[in-house]
Amino acid sequence: MNAAIETEDLLLEPADNRVLANLCGQCDEHLRQLEQRLGVQISNRGNHFRVMGPGDTARVGARLLRELFAQAATERLDAQRVHVFLQESAVHERSAEALGGAAGEGESDTVRTRRTYIRPRGPNQRAYVASIRREDLCFGIGPAGTGKTYLAVASAVEALEQERVRRIVLVRPAVEAGERLGFLPGDLAQKVDPYLRPMYDALYEMIGFDRVARLVERNVIEVAPLAYMRGRSLNESFIILDEAQNTTVEQMKMFLTRMGFGSRVVVTGDVTQVDLPRRQLSGLRHVMEVLQGIPGVSFTFFTPRDVVRHALVQRIVEAYEQHEQADHEAQTGNGASAGSAPPQ
Repeated sequence: MNAAIETEDLLLEPADNRVLANLCGQCDEHLRQLEQRLGVQISNRGNHFRVMGPGDTARVGARLLRELFAQAATERLDAQRVHVFLQESAVHERSAEALGGAAGEGESDTVRTRRTYIRPRGPNQRAYVASIRREDLCFGIGPAGTGKTYLAVASAVEALEQERVRRIVLVRPAVEAGERLGFLPGDLAQKVDPYLRPMYDALYEMIGFDRVARLVERNVIEVAPLAYMRGRSLNESFIILDEAQNTTVEQMKMFLTRMGFGSRVVVTGDVTQVDLPRRQLSGLRHVMEVLQGIPGVSFTFFTPRDVVRHALVQRIVEAYEQHEQADHEAQTGNGASAGSAPPQ
């Protein structure tokens, strides 16, 4: 049975035309974003708004519209900012009552660096940051664009600036994404730099280009290809292994046993984008089974709903997941049919 259509009327005050124009966007594009995400209809005349939708969605839409109006008074809104706002509010979309406790939530999870504050967006990112602070070994697993690497780097910078660790170690397997790049010139750091570019970009934003260069020169920030980690023991370090889906089972075991006293390890990856040779088991897939339930180890699993890049990225990830699920079901069905056939 379909839920009854409910209507919520609201008056947004003060009736400032500049703020209202900022809220609605060019040709009401921001209102259309809200409609598409929440499954409601929004109409307005001046500062009088009406939200219509099934069940609680009208009340949720009205509450979010008020919150977005408050933001429109202090900052310039665009499609990206509205998308991020909706991502941050995703946990509250299911019921209007849940919105009542939203204010102020997540403040304790804010990652603070000297140059900027990074606030986790959505429940999975908040759980991820909390796990990084609480556990010595944390896994962040999910699709591209969910903030796994960015939040790990932010947490590492915060720990370094608060002197909870003495250095940051960035590790990544040097595996090409389906291409063969051939010989790369330069020294070891220059050869590995292209693979670590996402983490460098985050560091530049949080620390600054010049300071990152100085810290790298002093070995406070260390770049280490995974193959060169064997035999080391890293104490008082914040170690990040990125693109961990491209590790073998042996490499993953080797890496995890490098952890020394006072160190914290964060492992990130997307098990749907493995670039290893076919029929070679990903170390990240394997470790998900081996370490589940081990004290001191946490797993945070992100979904397409957590994507904070362009809104289209979320739809692309969902489309791929649906296609792969359909392929898996088709293959499973064929296998079951073949297996149930009587012997000849």
